[in-house]
Amino acid sequence: MTSNQSHGERLFGINGVELCVETFGDPADPAITLVAGAAASMLWWDADLCGQLAARGRFVVRYDQRDTGRSTCCPPGQPDYSSTDLSLDVLGIQDALGIERAHAVCQSMSGGIGLALGVDHPDRVASLTFVSTSTGADDLPPPSSDLAMAAAPDVSDVAALVEYVVDGARAYAGGSPYFDEAAIRALVERDVARARNYASTLVNHFAIRFDGPARGGFGDIVAPTLVVHGDRDPLLPLPHGEALRDAVPGAELLVFGGAGHDLPRPVWDDFVSALVRHTEGGRS
Repeated sequence: MTSNQSHGERLFGINGVELCVETFGDPADPAITLVAGAAASMLWWDADLCGQLAARGRFVVRYDQRDTGRSTCCPPGQPDYSSTDLSLDVLGIQDALGIERAHAVCQSMSGGIGLALGVDHPDRVASLTFVSTSTGADDLPPPSSDLAMAAAPDVSDVAALVEYVVDGARAYAGGSPYFDEAAIRALVERDVARARNYASTLVNHFAIRFDGPARGGFGDIVAPTLVVHGDRDPLLPLPHGEALRDAVPGAELLVFGGAGHDLPRPVWDDFVSALVRHTEGGRS
């Protein structure tokens, strides 16, 4: 097995639930944990992207959060966990893999997970990277009106469900020239087929309680922090990324021109290079 190949999906019992985890690369290398946004399974961190990071000397961890992919699901609309539980899941995965400190990369909604990790568990976090996320301040620009979508179809109508999710991904790309509909459609088809309960995936992350960290806020983060944002993000326009950069002491901001609320393939080379630089240092 070469260093950039997947080690295969594994189910771990963590914090009373089952979480599906996949790793890439050499476990002796610095570890990067990729935490997807709301309603996104591990597949939205593309395996090719994970392989590129592994080939650059990183041990990459991606996983299905609760209510996505092959991990434990609650009934639709009835999540029995909070954002704190999701943060503790990250640490549980680190424990299961024997990782004391990892570089956490948190996308969109999961910026709240990164915040909690950085503030409440600084000894477990080697660095933080926030992708397409926000401080949540009230004075920041609202989402684009173009994001309004129809009600989700019945999940038993797979073709309609796939079309609905593809339409959402297109909207969140914000008119990006990088949006690859064929690739997204293939991803969504695989995601829907693989999920334990896609009805739960669609709604449950939006129904959980967000606790916030117990020991402070963004200004209390001590881990080296990189903020990554697309200049076409329609959900969290660029001022959200700029505000996050300003809120975290010493944070750096990397803006991808032409990208929306995602990490399209044409920006991967720059993202991988930036993340490798940001995560220099041995595993501990």
